[in-house]
Amino acid sequence: MTDIGRGAGPDFIEALARGLDVLRSFRSGTPAMTLSELASLTGLARPTVRRILITLEQLGYVRADGRGYALTPRVLELGMAYVHSLNMWDVARPHMERLVAQTNESSSMAQLDGSDIVYVARVAVPKIVTLGVSIGTRFPAPPTSMGKVLLAALPPADLAGTLAEPSRSGITPRWQPSAAELGTALREVRAKGWALADQDLAPGIRSVATGVRDGEGRVIAAVNVTVHAAETSVETLLEDHLPRLLRTAADISHDWALTAHIPAVTV
Repeated sequence: MTDIGRGAGPDFIEALARGLDVLRSFRSGTPAMTLSELASLTGLARPTVRRILITLEQLGYVRADGRGYALTPRVLELGMAYVHSLNMWDVARPHMERLVAQTNESSSMAQLDGSDIVYVARVAVPKIVTLGVSIGTRFPAPPTSMGKVLLAALPPADLAGTLAEPSRSGITPRWQPSAAELGTALREVRAKGWALADQDLAPGIRSVATGVRDGEGRVIAAVNVTVHAAETSVETLLEDHLPRLLRTAADISHDWALTAHIPAVTV
């Protein structure tokens, strides 16, 4: 793990990077991890990991229990600071809520983080069968509709490097395309302006997504509608829900552009 995104230079703080390596080592389904497990995952020496854990514990980001160490809710502050600083949720929420009311299906927003998408906003409806996601959830980008949209929007020079980064989602998707297959799919997304994922990530999960743009016209996020394949056909998803999704994305983009040009006033 310590090789992923590792910086260099006289101003690079290695101790901070190692602390973040430890925080990123905690995975869904393993609420507590031992010192040995964390040392193995990070590739760091046990004494180094121990000092990092003591520091994180004193700062309130981890706690020690009988099985090892576990994250505390305070870690959420790190991720939510990012979401709130962009004001994305506040601007997008009413539009997404209206979309959900119209479709009676869940809607989410995500951004790229390496070769993964990370959920930054979500409005869900109760369903018997649902995709278990929340803000901060990450999935591999290629098999998701939002991931296809975001990958298709990247400059060609950046796409290969982004895809070369290993996924940190811990998920093995159903669809694992070759470079040629993914290239064809992304060209179709660029031509249409939206992407469909028909059970590419997991059985039963079907979604359609499109991009949300900033005031300069750049795709900086994607928004989707997710349905269960047993309940909603591809035809219904594309004919009924997609037009509403496209209008919603346009409205969010419009409001983001207006918000970005509102002058800041300091009192």
